[in-house]
Amino acid sequence: MSKGTVVLAYSGGLDTSCILVWLKEQGYDVITFLANIGQEEDFEAAVKKAESLGAKKVYVEDLRKEFVEEFIWPAVQANAIYEDRYLLGTAIARPCIARRLVQIARREGAQFVSHGATGKGNDQIRFELVCYALYPEVKIIAPWRVSEFYNCFKGRKDLMEYAQKHGIPVPVTPRAPWSKDANLMHISYESGILENPKSHAPSDLYLMTKNPEDSPNTADVLEIEFKNGVPVKVTNLNDGNSKNSPLNIFSYLNEIGGKHSVGRIDIVENRVIGMKSRGIYETPGGTILLKAHLDIETFTMDKEVRRIKQGLSIKFSEFVYNGLWYSPEGEFLRHCIAKSQENVEGKVQLSVFKGQVYILGRESPKSLYNEELVSMDTQGDYDPSDASGFIKINAVRLREHHRLQGLSIGK
Repeated sequence: MSKGTVVLAYSGGLDTSCILVWLKEQGYDVITFLANIGQEEDFEAAVKKAESLGAKKVYVEDLRKEFVEEFIWPAVQANAIYEDRYLLGTAIARPCIARRLVQIARREGAQFVSHGATGKGNDQIRFELVCYALYPEVKIIAPWRVSEFYNCFKGRKDLMEYAQKHGIPVPVTPRAPWSKDANLMHISYESGILENPKSHAPSDLYLMTKNPEDSPNTADVLEIEFKNGVPVKVTNLNDGNSKNSPLNIFSYLNEIGGKHSVGRIDIVENRVIGMKSRGIYETPGGTILLKAHLDIETFTMDKEVRRIKQGLSIKFSEFVYNGLWYSPEGEFLRHCIAKSQENVEGKVQLSVFKGQVYILGRESPKSLYNEELVSMDTQGDYDPSDASGFIKINAVRLREHHRLQGLSIGK
């Protein structure tokens, strides 16, 4: 008798293929779900593989459009960057995938969902918090936290032996000595030979960006148009090529950034559960947009509003990294950030060249830049003598602080 139906977040790789068969052995009916979020994948082969391994039903769904519009764009509005460097490419994808996993589970009347995330990583937290938020009564099977599973499979060698025993197709080419996760926003690399933080990444590791020495010797000059803090059009001023749909805009910026080696970082970061890990990331389009959005935002947003919004950006990044997209605080924060973007509108011109993004200029109907007011050549509506009182008022506390210090020194 079946223990019930489980929907498995499936990649088609060795781990989730073994998990599919293992779940069936435990007595579950298994439905697999594979999300297309922009990774290079033979989806047809993955479907055939899941069916051959006994999946009751196989879902493959194209989530690229909603991934850009509902997840990447809010990250752009927020200037989301975790621990000052990481643009959250993996973390921002997880709520998109997990939301659809839950929708399928509800549609199929499945009591269980399952995933292949490890017991040491961030993704187990991100997937499961979304599942519990959107499907409170769901039960989660996380094999890498189930002793019967992880005691049986201590490493890749055990998985390979299990696969051969159960007729699970395994890669015929040697596996890269690191783990990678790819989507439309980025590719991440970790584990294997990268676990030594001193080891330099091999030059052939990078798949999304050219090595700088192989990148063009001529820059691409782009104009990116923003409305409500998100890009609505990108135009290459070199050749006139233009994109105006969210998915096409982001894909094109990935192409240009990749060609010019933009968006590579090699960092040690703090995982949610407390340990540090080394990760290498490629985020070409996201890096270009971060630079452009920061520029148009500063140009159009009030100084004090932006100062508050900078703090919100840090919290947004932490919430995304920690799997709290569907938390009350996460939803409140996204609402606040969206409100701050109402006047973030205009065009930024920039140059992309040899791993760098250079801002060239900007214009906006919502600009707070007053050329006459700031000019060194005209007085404008400003009386310089007013600055004397401003300076003296701000000096009061400084004088008192140093007067007290002087008294202390004199004792």
